[in-house]
Amino acid sequence: MDNIYIEYDFIITPKEPATEILIAELGNIGFESFVETDGGVTAYIQKEDWSEHILESIFIIQSEEFTINHSVKEVAQTNWNAEWEKNFSPIQVDDLVSIRAPFHQNPNLKYDIVIEPKMSFGTGHHETTHMMVQHLLHLELTDKKVLDMGCGTGILAIFSELKGAKPIDAIDIDNWCYLNSLENVARNNCKHISVYEGDSTLLNQKKYDIIIANINRNILLMDMEIYTKCLHQNGVLLLSGFYRDDIPIIDKEVSKFNLKLENHIERNNWVALKYNKE
Repeated sequence: MDNIYIEYDFIITPKEPATEILIAELGNIGFESFVETDGGVTAYIQKEDWSEHILESIFIIQSEEFTINHSVKEVAQTNWNAEWEKNFSPIQVDDLVSIRAPFHQNPNLKYDIVIEPKMSFGTGHHETTHMMVQHLLHLELTDKKVLDMGCGTGILAIFSELKGAKPIDAIDIDNWCYLNSLENVARNNCKHISVYEGDSTLLNQKKYDIIIANINRNILLMDMEIYTKCLHQNGVLLLSGFYRDDIPIIDKEVSKFNLKLENHIERNNWVALKYNKE
């Protein structure tokens, strides 16, 4: 699958809070990945989801409080490696978990996850990954059956195994994510993770103790019933990939299936929700 992306480089004055608002608005119309820059933010959307008029609905661009200019170009996914190495900073979560590339120094925390750059690792992915790791830190995962839906680089599946989960399914619709997850699973010497390329149709007749879905609001809403049917009684559903303002619509949909919101974590306008199936 040769995915082609459209890259928007936004120069924003003043940079804050306009950058945060712009990222939130772009995420709602299909932009997948964001890299904050000195002048603003670079945003990416798959060409198949793009149109020439896509920015017309973006309110912040029309605001007289900010000056927002942009340039546009088409990029092949083979450019992601350079973007990753240039922009990816290692993540440390609660002084317990490090998520880093091979070219980063090992901080010698309790858990160390090494991933090779193969795809964009933008601001949103960084924030949501951080929060999902925080949720997983507080869960008992020993011998729990786990699903990492929209696994990306496989970070959350790998961390689940480090905490004792097995077996684990990691699924992503993107071929590059699938291949990268396979590489990262092997790199971290994981033995209990199965990686699949596909979508929620792969979940027929599957059951899990814990489901991790770090995708985007629209996909989550579309597949919520499938996730809840795959969850064992007393299971845990972790959701992220969306913003604070999206909580009511997410909660309304999840509540249809008798799941209870236990708590949420918020980080720079991104949120991660934890639900229990009672």
